Amino acid sequence: MLVDVRPLRVGAFRRLWAAGIVTGLGAQFTAVVVPLQLYGFTESSAYVGLAGLVGFVPMAAAALWGGALADVRDRRRVLLVTTAGIGVTSLLLWANPRSVGLLLALIAVQQALFGANAAVGRAVVPRLVPPESLTAANALQSTVVLSAGIAGPLLASVLLPVVGAPTLYLADAVAVGATVWAVWRLPPLPPDGGGPRKRAGVREIADGFRFVARRQVLRVVYLADFAALFLGLPTALFPQLAAERFQPSDIGVLYAAASAGGVLAGLFSGAFTGLRRHGLAIAASVGVWGLAIAGFGLSGSLVMACAWLLLAGAALLTLGVFRRTVLQSAVPDGMRGRLQGIDTVVAAGGPRLGDLAHGMAGAAVGATGAVVAGGLLTVTAALALFLLFPAFRHHRTDTVV
Repeated sequence: MLVDVRPLRVGAFRRLWAAGIVTGLGAQFTAVVVPLQLYGFTESSAYVGLAGLVGFVPMAAAALWGGALADVRDRRRVLLVTTAGIGVTSLLLWANPRSVGLLLALIAVQQALFGANAAVGRAVVPRLVPPESLTAANALQSTVVLSAGIAGPLLASVLLPVVGAPTLYLADAVAVGATVWAVWRLPPLPPDGGGPRKRAGVREIADGFRFVARRQVLRVVYLADFAALFLGLPTALFPQLAAERFQPSDIGVLYAAASAGGVLAGLFSGAFTGLRRHGLAIAASVGVWGLAIAGFGLSGSLVMACAWLLLAGAALLTLGVFRRTVLQSAVPDGMRGRLQGIDTVVAAGGPRLGDLAHGMAGAAVGATGAVVAGGLLTVTAALALFLLFPAFRHHRTDTVV
């Protein structure tokens, strides 16, 4: 029942995972400080919202290109360059630019490096651990990310008044060094099937999309993830719910509850990492997520709201684990980078578009109606995908799509 730690027996993966704990905390420092600095410089929330758009566009483009590059170059080298680049941009932020334009430019560069780094990093894991441990490895990594999402902002809020924003940027840059060291210790990871190809351009990226278009399981996996994140992620409505139903100060609890549910699921991930019906697991995760969000929307007390969000967070972790495992195990190694690039875009784009949709729906019908409707639509999407696509419904981890 407890977390499966067998992937940690592999030295290369163990070093990456341990370094991810340190680097993840540092990344949360920057994630907290950037919007605070932008608002402090401009006294306008519009600039804070603009930062999300400024970061998303280059991140999406770089994720697609980085995924293609991972399929034609040594993945260790690409991961090393992008990881070091993230650290360098944190050092530039440490220089404390007072220019809003320069701050937004650095955010764009760092998000582009993050997009490429995420696509390459997820394509590396299947080369490090045996196939039977892949699901467990993804559960371990997801648990670290969610844990950092809880601890990082809390620690940043304590340190920020004491040491100031520049010091937190410097701490992020130093923390990236842990992952640089872990990547440096990796063995060479050249492309399978001979020497690297000379280019990773538009044609290679298009090949990745054509590969997905020809395979029903992959298409449905992306659709399931997008449906959950677009229809059923109501974080844009948390401020309104906290003001209308709870207390404004409770908003931090709402944000943390879903992440805490994911961490709890990760600690007991041994209960599900042995499942082989990954299509069923993804559909069930999306359905439970939708039900939990609908229950959260109807909650009349903070305790019940947090209970539903804990369940939602657990379902979101299992969705991420099984989605990533399918995209890593059911494709040839020469396509893994490109599919992880597409996955990075879907995983980042769904919440951003969902924030826009939920914000508009909340203004039109109220926060409760928007949250409940989004949850029920998510359940409907899960059932439709499960019933309409037999290849997805019957997909197992040992089948090839």
